[in-house]
Amino acid sequence: MDAFTIDWDARRVTCPRGVHSSGWTPATDDRGTSFVKVAFSAADCQACPHRPNCAGPTAKQRSMTFKARDEYIALQAARQRQTTAEFLGLYVLRAGVEATKSRGVRAFHLRRSRYFGHAKTHLQHVATAAAMNLVRLVHWTLGDTPADTRRSHLARLVRAQAVS
Repeated sequence: MDAFTIDWDARRVTCPRGVHSSGWTPATDDRGTSFVKVAFSAADCQACPHRPNCAGPTAKQRSMTFKARDEYIALQAARQRQTTAEFLGLYVLRAGVEATKSRGVRAFHLRRSRYFGHAKTHLQHVATAAAMNLVRLVHWTLGDTPADTRRSHLARLVRAQAVS
């Protein structure tokens, strides 16, 4: 999708090979969210040597769906912001929170409340947080160290290449 160029005013999309889309259809889903459907000509796509990678191994033509203009531009700006050093510095903090939430869901079944009502559910969450801290304290007292994060073979290979 990033390789394609969207011309909002002309209502067309240009593929990396310079071919323009043949259809542009604004639509709205059942939740009222606006989006745009774009299709390329089957004749153009059939002749393209990149069709299997672009449209899919069995598709005859490329079709795309993306958000309406304002939402699309905001999404692209957010994706650009995610690549900045400032964002990565903030995300380090969030990664720790995400790990804690994941542990709560997996080990302490935080997705389900055993009780009805806000007050009782809140009490369950507080008790679960206390239990998580108690388990961490026991592991720390016993000298258990957390397991290293698993790395894929590809990630290890890339790191080895960068070091050498």
